[in-house]
Amino acid sequence: MMSQLRRSFLTLLSGRWRPASTCSQLFQDCDGGGGLVLHSQCTDVYQNLALEDWIDANVDLQRRHVLLLWRNQPAVVIGRHQNPWTECNLPVMRTAGIPLARRRSGGGTVYHDLGNLNLTFFASKKAYDRQRNLKVVTDALRRLRPQLDVQATDRFDILLNGRYKISGTASRLCRATSYHHCTLLHSADRSALSSVLSPSCPGILSNATPSVPSPVANLRDHAPSLRLEELMDGLEQQYNAEFGLGAPPALVDPTDESAFPGISSMAAELRRWDWTFGRTPKFSLDAELRLLDEQTGARRPARLRLEVRGGRMDSCRLDVPADWLPERLSLALSDVLLGERFCPFRAAAAVCTLLRSESGALHARLRNLGDAVVSAMG
Repeated sequence: MMSQLRRSFLTLLSGRWRPASTCSQLFQDCDGGGGLVLHSQCTDVYQNLALEDWIDANVDLQRRHVLLLWRNQPAVVIGRHQNPWTECNLPVMRTAGIPLARRRSGGGTVYHDLGNLNLTFFASKKAYDRQRNLKVVTDALRRLRPQLDVQATDRFDILLNGRYKISGTASRLCRATSYHHCTLLHSADRSALSSVLSPSCPGILSNATPSVPSPVANLRDHAPSLRLEELMDGLEQQYNAEFGLGAPPALVDPTDESAFPGISSMAAELRRWDWTFGRTPKFSLDAELRLLDEQTGARRPARLRLEVRGGRMDSCRLDVPADWLPERLSLALSDVLLGERFCPFRAAAAVCTLLRSESGALHARLRNLGDAVVSAMG
């Protein structure tokens, strides 16, 4: 039935997204109460996160429940209070062109791709109930495939066969509203998931919220015939049954500024470096560097100590053997890094600026030290 409704909706719009007046009508139609089921047709992580913020800020959630289903192209999403350098492999992500996003809710780091379904449950703060929301998911899965052993945990995860995590949770409570979102692994690329969620910057000390590693599985691993479309239909039906609603799914396009006024600026804010990296809780880096002695071929030990605030290097100390490199140069390198973003590309540019003033053996050794510092940043 839900598939028929979805097709009917597309036919009604003649292949076009719902215009602004119709989108507004969506919310006005249930002003007296009830609920909505929305399905985002966008797969951009920033636009979908902005859609969550837009609904939370603009829809009267005191008298209605809203369920949003959405998927993204490959992306990594960290929690509001997390450190990206301790949560994910930024070099691998850069090479693969996988974006990083920081959401406004707490919780841990997750990998998204088109094989992962995201569900966001919107309600008033008073009606906030994560276990009830997860019951929608587990009941739908049991109805779709009775052989699946799925249970929600006290940590608000969903486990398959008592061991494998197929869903993780995060939430945000505002003054009068709330939203709770969870992932649901259907057929995600687990190889990519493992590679991007393996941190590549050791030596960081931080009080940021850490993720809790868990073994994961896809639903398709244990129910090969379960199609994503069938899963979405089942979740929509179960949501309506649980909350006593009769809401047909509506397709929405969060890139449509006329339908969601202000959403473009919301998405732009989520893309900004100052939000994604600059909002990282302060941290320190203590890294051992191994510097090549060209005369002996041996590696000389050195140490890098950094304090990072707002994603920028706030203090820097380099302990380098004085017989290998004059102290004035290690101090000069420390100084040139101050205020720069904690980023290998920015650090490399700063090192290149300093290198212009040196030549010969000192130039080579300063470059060696600079390369080691850049490598320590991942």
